[in-house]
Amino acid sequence: MATDLVLQALTMAVWRRRPTPGLMLHSDQGGQFTSVDWQAFLKAHGMVCSMSRRGNCHDNAVAESFFQRLKRERIKRKIYLTRDACRSDVFDYIEMFYNPKRRHGSNGGLSPVQFERQAGQSGSEMSTKAGAIQGDYANGAKNPA
Repeated sequence: MATDLVLQALTMAVWRRRPTPGLMLHSDQGGQFTSVDWQAFLKAHGMVCSMSRRGNCHDNAVAESFFQRLKRERIKRKIYLTRDACRSDVFDYIEMFYNPKRRHGSNGGLSPVQFERQAGQSGSEMSTKAGAIQGDYANGAKNPA
């Protein structure tokens, strides 16, 4: 994957979400994430880089779970006539269902949007809980979501 592609995605996320300084962004050790451009972008936006050790098979558990659900709940057995139709349907799934409505066991039964709202209200308490949950997955726990 090219560095410019992940930088475009991160730029869009920063523009849209406006994260506060100190946001920890976790990635693997792929070349695009170790590049000078990526690291400079993180620094310029007050983000903290977090990378797993090489060969950590649990590192992508959350992403793997998301894509498995996307395939099973939305696109399995669908035939899209155009790339734009597919893009629109996936966007609708993420923005209209998955983030605001779909409950997650790893978030205490909250949707991602509800979890973020609660985290914003209780600050470090939710960050600690999220960190503990993420740590459990890094140590081999199964994702209940």
